[in-house]
Amino acid sequence: MVVLAAATWSAAPDRLPVHWGPGGQPDRYGGKVEGLLAAPLAAAALYLLLLYLPRLDPLRRNYAQFAVPYAWVRTMTVAFAFGVYVLLVLWARGVRVPVGVVVPILIGLLFVGLGVAMTQFQPNWFAGIRTPWTLSSQAAWTRTHQAGGPLFAAIGVIAVLGGLTRWVWTLPTVVGLTLVWAVFVVAYSYVVWRSERSRS
Repeated sequence: MVVLAAATWSAAPDRLPVHWGPGGQPDRYGGKVEGLLAAPLAAAALYLLLLYLPRLDPLRRNYAQFAVPYAWVRTMTVAFAFGVYVLLVLWARGVRVPVGVVVPILIGLLFVGLGVAMTQFQPNWFAGIRTPWTLSSQAAWTRTHQAGGPLFAAIGVIAVLGGLTRWVWTLPTVVGLTLVWAVFVVAYSYVVWRSERSRS
């Protein structure tokens, strides 16, 4: 991303699109510093945050059990940021990429990757579905992630298909399904925890 910023800097206009509306057209512009440097700096900061957060986690011993999926999450997050940044750079160079098609696909791929990785997470305070019940019960954690991960990946598949078919309601639908998913996993984690508590 930094290399792209350096290569694009002299050719880029003084005003660059930094946000696109639902219709795929820019609705906010910024200068070169915001348009070309903010995203690489934010991506680097996010990667470092994800890299060092486990050191602050009281359950940091568990990270060794899902080190590969967690590393995959870091990589996917930066890859998503890179994909969005490429769109910005292309617009800066005058190439009008269909944002309404590409962004849902990028979001969908990220969701699929996160959903798959989520099924392998172990209890921790920073990654995964963290509710009072998943953090207090191994059974609740495991069953909630086994149920929630594939559902999250399914939302990603819907996003990818919506982008490929240029369905105008793709992003609102994905947002709505994600909210429903969040409510479901919270409720499901409680149900599992309650069931395990009653059984014990």
